[in-house]
Amino acid sequence: MPIAETARREAIAALRTVRQQWGELVLAIESPPDDVWPPRQLAHQLRPAGDEPLVERAPLVLREHPAPLNLDALDAGLYAERQLFDLSDTLAATVQRTPLDDARRWNYRSPTDPGSRAHGLHWAGVWVEGRLLDEDTEPEQQLDGTLTAAPFLPLPEHLLHEAHRVARAVEGRVLRALGLDARSTPVPDRVCPWCAGDLELHTGPDTAPSVTCSTGADCTAPVPLDEHGRRVWGWVDLVGLVAALVEEPEHVPAA
Repeated sequence: MPIAETARREAIAALRTVRQQWGELVLAIESPPDDVWPPRQLAHQLRPAGDEPLVERAPLVLREHPAPLNLDALDAGLYAERQLFDLSDTLAATVQRTPLDDARRWNYRSPTDPGSRAHGLHWAGVWVEGRLLDEDTEPEQQLDGTLTAAPFLPLPEHLLHEAHRVARAVEGRVLRALGLDARSTPVPDRVCPWCAGDLELHTGPDTAPSVTCSTGADCTAPVPLDEHGRRVWGWVDLVGLVAALVEEPEHVPAA
């Protein structure tokens, strides 16, 4: 695959990851830093009904934060917004040809008006993705049959690579703030409910979380072995492990 097309696909994937995780990041800003356990990806299953991440909020750069509980998450959110807003400004300056009243237009900020930044990171991410996909780059037919110029020009290759750079940087910053980048971390203050072995949480930006037990094949947990001979709880098994760890330690053999 040509380098430009690889960059396009990677940039789009990164933008979608950021949008998917944005609600969790906003929630993290207003919550104390999480422990390693349970995995953040299980939050939607473990959170009480109706307690969903809030994403339809004023952009972080436009609101006050008198006492954020997680400064790392706040810094990551501010970085993500500023980078994507500035990228949108850069792309719009080169490829945008829309009329002022066109809903597809990216509007610049002014000293008295935040422009399209008021719509938040989701809108910026969707707008940039549209430019990466070269959407709306053909002349358009009006109701009277006449053709008007395309709302946008195709994205030049140098701006495609700039969008790729920014999108990947933002994705990495958001995933690190949420503890979803590639890492293996001991699960603190908890042992395997079946054998009392040490547990380790494995996360990555492109994979579901998993947990392994240090005991190996002698562990009696009802889950398969991984390539290293450790019992492993994959995505479908993790809810059961979380439940087992909050029960009375009846599964743990007596010392």
